[in-house]
Amino acid sequence: MKIPDSLVWAQTIEEATAVQQELRHLVIQEDKLGDIRYVAGVDVGFQDNYAIAQAAVAVLSFPELQLVESAIATLPTTFPYVPGFLSFREIPAILKALEKLTIIPDLILCDGQGIAHPRRFGIACHLGVSIDVPTIGAAKSLLIGKSEELPPEKGSWQPLHHRGEVIGAVVRSRTNVNPLYISSGHRISLPTAIDYVLRCTTKYRLPETTRWADKLASGR
Repeated sequence: MKIPDSLVWAQTIEEATAVQQELRHLVIQEDKLGDIRYVAGVDVGFQDNYAIAQAAVAVLSFPELQLVESAIATLPTTFPYVPGFLSFREIPAILKALEKLTIIPDLILCDGQGIAHPRRFGIACHLGVSIDVPTIGAAKSLLIGKSEELPPEKGSWQPLHHRGEVIGAVVRSRTNVNPLYISSGHRISLPTAIDYVLRCTTKYRLPETTRWADKLASGR
C-alpha cells in the first residue's frame, strides 16, 4: 500500500493540537465508499516499557471475514501517552505496517475514536485523512459524550451527544455485554459505520478486524 511521503508528525502537544484543528476540516462524514471486498483492523502494542510501538494490520475478506493478509511493523515510540492524542503515538507505526500490504483494504476499523473526540479528530479520522481511505472509530471505552440508556440486545444503539451535536453512537455488539463507541472516521456516515461494525462482529464483543489486529500486535 502506497503511503504519502508528505506526512509530518507533531513533536509536542501544542503542535499536535494545531494539526488536529487544521486537519479536522478535511474529514468527510458522508458515504464515499466503493465496493467493500476487504476490511482491515489496526492495533498497536508496546514493548520495552513502551519504548517500542508494534503495529499490526489484519485484512479480512468481506463479508466472509476470513483473514487474507497481515503485516506487523515496529518503530520507536516518539510521542507520550496523552488522552486525545493517540494518533500521534500510534499512526507512524500503523502506516509502516500498512505500507507492507499487497491487498489494499476498502475500509479500516480502528480501535479508537473517530469524530467522538474533543476536537472531532480521533485516530480513525487522522488515519483516514492521511491515506484517503474510509475509516471507522470503534472504541472500547468512552472518551467524551453522553447517551440514553442502552437496551441489552445485540444491535441496539443510542446516539452519543456532545455539546449539542451527535458525534457517534453507543452500540451493543453482543447481548448483555459492554457496548462499543462507534463514530465516523473518514468517508463514511454514522449509520453506515454502525452497520459495518455489526457486520464485522460475530459472537464476540469486538469486530473480527480488531480481534485479529490485537492478537498480532500483542504477539498472541
